[in-house]
Amino acid sequence: MQTAPALIVAFSDKQAYLDRYAEADKGWTDRDEARWPVPYWHIDTGMASLLVLLGAVDRGLDGCFFGIPTEHWDALRAAFAVPSKLTSIGAISLGYRTPDRRSPSLRRGRRNLNEVVTYGKF
Repeated sequence: MQTAPALIVAFSDKQAYLDRYAEADKGWTDRDEARWPVPYWHIDTGMASLLVLLGAVDRGLDGCFFGIPTEHWDALRAAFAVPSKLTSIGAISLGYRTPDRRSPSLRRGRRNLNEVVTYGKF
């Protein structure tokens, strides 16, 4: 991952999202973010990142999504002239697979299904 030939940085644009959903075909014209119970501008960016990863795998590549610590955002913005209105959601490294080193944490095994799934109630 540290030597991947391609890095894609995913940014969300809250204002573009609110503007789009204030267009006439969406049913309201204000840009009140209180309409959104969670920040879908971030969620949609995360989902788009997942689609990039899935597409990479379909093309025989490997990738990893990782977060960029907030203390590095200013340097990222400066290096690539990123507008301040955009929020870094994470980055995707893309490249060809190298031999896999199994994580030591795999020794703990998977949790039982009944520990992670509920049926009808919690």
